[in-house]
Amino acid sequence: MTTVDIGRGKTGRRAYTLDEIGIVPSRRTRDPEEVSVAWQIDAYRFEMPLVASPMDSVVSPAFAARLGSLGGLAVLDLEGLWTRFPDPEPILAEIAELGHEAATRRLQQIYAEPIKEELIGARIREIKDAGVTACASLTPQRVEQYAKHVLEAELDILVIQGTVVSAEHVSKTVEPLNLKKFIREFDLPVIVGGCASYSTALHLMRTGAVGVLVGVGPGAACTSRQVLGIGVPQATAIADVAAARMRHLDETGRYVQVIADGGMRTGGDIAKAIACGADAVMIGSPLTRAVEAPGRGYHWGMASFHSSLPRGVRVTSGTLGTLREILLGPAQVNDGTMNLFGALQFSMATCGYASIKEFQKAEIVIAPAITSEGKHLQRQQGVGQGA
Repeated sequence: MTTVDIGRGKTGRRAYTLDEIGIVPSRRTRDPEEVSVAWQIDAYRFEMPLVASPMDSVVSPAFAARLGSLGGLAVLDLEGLWTRFPDPEPILAEIAELGHEAATRRLQQIYAEPIKEELIGARIREIKDAGVTACASLTPQRVEQYAKHVLEAELDILVIQGTVVSAEHVSKTVEPLNLKKFIREFDLPVIVGGCASYSTALHLMRTGAVGVLVGVGPGAACTSRQVLGIGVPQATAIADVAAARMRHLDETGRYVQVIADGGMRTGGDIAKAIACGADAVMIGSPLTRAVEAPGRGYHWGMASFHSSLPRGVRVTSGTLGTLREILLGPAQVNDGTMNLFGALQFSMATCGYASIKEFQKAEIVIAPAITSEGKHLQRQQGVGQGA
């Protein structure tokens, strides 16, 4: 572990982003068709290690159904537009038409609309009626308030998510959520996050969660790192949490899934996240480029509309192709943003690994300039990686 002096009274660890590392091919290769990227969490198996972020620009009930049919898992935000408005489509259309300067203020006004409890169960049932695994999210502040509606609607997996979630929240004014007690008594499997350190992840795993989300601030629409100054580069954060997973496995015999959340745009990013130790990835902005995405080519995060301290921004992602093309190809671009999981499968095959668990053992090198090495012509011509 390398530490550097920040000043006479402070040292810090050197941490790494996904852009700064590379995967080393092993001594063998495989046929891509013989590589499995399937993933399982609790009793639920998926053909892709993909979780779609609980953001209104990414997941609607219809999008969740489509992603489920393709082999992924979508998380619906139960505090978003789909539980605030009986028909959010006109609101989504308005958001897509907003100018950049007006976007944040208008988002704050739109999300001031109260959550309608009857819509929580209705949206969950829409997803279940499509015959796919139903997964939805709540923030720690509201999970106890709405838990009964989640159970009544027979949700399959609950995600408790915030910018940072800890197993020990201290408050002198309100009774905080006892995460360990809640998860142990709740009848559904629970995923919790985000976190970005070994110790926090270990505490979250000890609550009984089946999965932990890793990532504080790397998302395309998130400004937490600028607003709050917090965060850990994603490659280091994933590796640290993966180490906590192995300690927890040694202590309890329970394997907790590590889900890398944010900071991944290409198939190569996803491959590197898994090589660092992730079991699956949660992505948002790449999926908003699908024609089926509710954001209409725009993307905004859960904290973009906070009433007093917004920590996100509405960004333009554009529309690239169908959801199938973005996830499974065929790709019509050469920058790695289409056929994301075909790329993962090809990366694993090229490095000789047959499964996600095997790929987590891949050798990693520190290579800050790996994405630009030898690519001067691409940069000069604005194509490929230089576009």
